[in-house]
Amino acid sequence: MTPHLLVMGVSGSGKSTIGARLAEALALPFADADSFHPPANVAKMSAGTPLTDADRWPWLDALGAWLAMQEQGGVIACSALKRIYRDRLRTAVPGLKVLHLSGVPELIAMRQGTRPDHFMPASLMASQFATLEAPEPEEGALVLDIAAAPEALIAKVMAMLGSRKSA
Repeated sequence: MTPHLLVMGVSGSGKSTIGARLAEALALPFADADSFHPPANVAKMSAGTPLTDADRWPWLDALGAWLAMQEQGGVIACSALKRIYRDRLRTAVPGLKVLHLSGVPELIAMRQGTRPDHFMPASLMASQFATLEAPEPEEGALVLDIAAAPEALIAKVMAMLGSRKSA
């Protein structure tokens, strides 16, 4: 069975990079959750204001609907920092596999500093880490240390999926 994958983590952890490369390796459609944000959410984050759960529910529902429409499987890059967000996505897509890109704040800060024109200012990093609820063991998430090269992370995921496709 082809997987539905959620690549999650704080802003700057590499979700878009890893998600897109993984989707390519698996020949699956890819979507970046950032492109699903309504203009009001983008304006809030651009102003340095963290989103509320009320801001996120319609966004998460749109993500879940998109992923559920990918009958052959798909990959989505989304922060999904709280378990309740991941659970909402799982409601739309039962069997969703979660990949948690995990890294130390110093590495994330360095990466954020090199991202031109991203709407999420580095000043929100502290709120991202404060909000993060790392997946619990029963969620069955694969935790990936972002200190490793993207190719190594893709290879690890491919091995976990039991795929014979090369990254």
